[in-house]
Amino acid sequence: MTLCLYEHDNRSETIRIPLTAKSSDHVWHVYLSQVRPGQRYGYRVDGPWDPANGHRFNPAKLLLDPYGKSFAGPLEWNDAVYGHAGSDDLVKDDRDSAPFVPRSVVVDTAFTWGDDKPPLTPWHETVIYEAHVKGFTERHPAVPGELRGSYAGLMSEAAIDHLKSLGVTAVELMPVHQFVTDHVLEGRGLTNYWGYNSIGFFAPDGRYASAPGVRDLVAEFKTMVKTLHRSGLEVILDVVYNHTAEGNHLGPTL
Repeated sequence: MTLCLYEHDNRSETIRIPLTAKSSDHVWHVYLSQVRPGQRYGYRVDGPWDPANGHRFNPAKLLLDPYGKSFAGPLEWNDAVYGHAGSDDLVKDDRDSAPFVPRSVVVDTAFTWGDDKPPLTPWHETVIYEAHVKGFTERHPAVPGELRGSYAGLMSEAAIDHLKSLGVTAVELMPVHQFVTDHVLEGRGLTNYWGYNSIGFFAPDGRYASAPGVRDLVAEFKTMVKTLHRSGLEVILDVVYNHTAEGNHLGPTL
């Protein structure tokens, strides 16, 4: 297991750090005192290439942190993002995928939640409104233009007043965790609108940020949740764990 560090949007690695320690829970770990929020990183994992027995280790592929809180950069659908060669999934592909895949980003986890807590509305009084962050805020005419399509737009006074006027007690957000557009859709000039193509179940998608910059993205999402709670609205996340950007063994190695 190797940790790879990157400088901002630079596609070349700054340093590689072999991980040699595992906790009692079988988690690889290392502590770097110099790392600060905003640091880009990824992993390379070596091991046997033995598809017949379920082993598809390929250190040529840069991997995202499955527990990462934020990602930066697009996925480019180059053949190098696949662990196998072409149509034969039993043949290993040795091309470096790093120039074509996103980076995990270290975030500042500090946040002032104060006395925040979910309203915990009794089930028999619960009214759930399913919403798409971008679609809902883009189409509401009273949401400020600069906030439309974003988490900040969903916590705007206009959005909350609308939800409260309907008697809603909970907002169920269609997938807001980081996702990518399917290769077949991108090839047709389309995009994945609904978000059911996840690559990071613990990272809010950066496309719904009110302003560029990954450092503030997580804080904006938390502020949205806190604001909705303060308005008496619970927040439910729509998550489908078997919908991933990798798909199956024939998909990209991300």
